[in-house]
Amino acid sequence: MANSASGMAVNDECKLRFQELKAKRSHRFIVFKLADQEVVVDKLGDSDASYEDFQASFPANECRYAVYDFDFTTDENCQKSKIFFVAWSPEAAKVRMKMVYASSKDRFKRELDGIQVELQATDPSEMSLDIVKGRAL
Repeated sequence: MANSASGMAVNDECKLRFQELKAKRSHRFIVFKLADQEVVVDKLGDSDASYEDFQASFPANECRYAVYDFDFTTDENCQKSKIFFVAWSPEAAKVRMKMVYASSKDRFKRELDGIQVELQATDPSEMSLDIVKGRAL
C-alpha cells in the first residue's frame, strides 16, 4: 500500500482492478471511496455496464473517486477509448469529507497509471454524457 501526503493509503485492490480495466477491459468503471484512512474499491461496473449505470453509482451526499473506460468514435470514424478519472464532490457532502477527498486526489490519481482525462463534478450535470464526449474528442 502506498502512503499519500494526506495520510491516505491506497488499497492494493484499487490498482489491481484498475489494471484489469485498462489491460483486460474486464470492467467498464470502478468507483472508489475513502474508508478508515484508505482508498478502497466501492463498486465495479461490468464490461457491458452503461454510462447511466456509472452515473447511478455516485451517492448524492458523499464524495467518491471513479474511473470510466469511455468508448467513442472519432469524426474520422475511428474507434477509440479513453480512461476518465472523476472526482465526485457533491454540494450535499460534509465539508470535512470534501477537504479530505480534495487533498488526497492527486496522490491517488498518480497511483493509477493510464488516466487520460480528468473531470471534477459537484452535480450530475457536470459529468453528463455530452460533457464526457466533448472532453474525449
